[in-house]
Amino acid sequence: MLPAEFFPMNAHDLDAVAALEASLQVFPWSRGNFADSLEAGHSSWVLRRGGDLIGFSVMMRVLDEAHLLNIGVASAWQGQGHGARMLRQVMENARLAGTNRLFLEVRPSNERAVELYRHFGFRQIGLRKGYYPALAGREDGLVFDKELA
Repeated sequence: MLPAEFFPMNAHDLDAVAALEASLQVFPWSRGNFADSLEAGHSSWVLRRGGDLIGFSVMMRVLDEAHLLNIGVASAWQGQGHGARMLRQVMENARLAGTNRLFLEVRPSNERAVELYRHFGFRQIGLRKGYYPALAGREDGLVFDKELA
């Protein structure tokens, strides 16, 4: 079986990435959101095994800090370590870019993601009230950070 490999996200990936995001989220990023991230020069990656899209990540760097804007793993590939591998790759890219700290927001209801971030040493530093759209109004966002230096 072919190993999963990381590639920089490009315009040819946008339809597949947007479709994957739509399969994972009730309120997904649009294709345009991903295109805007590429245009802005955000660190955007895909993880593929052969022709299969396993996951993606988008990270924004600002001076000596980075913000994980979006990360996702296809449902069929979850629970196999791909999310951890992608998060390691995001942190390494942030370190190589000279950032000292990585921030992210996550829904409290996304327990698997919360557990993954805590496993990697992220700590909750705040709460954004009503940050995410939800089927019944809004859901808070837990703000996490991790020192990378």
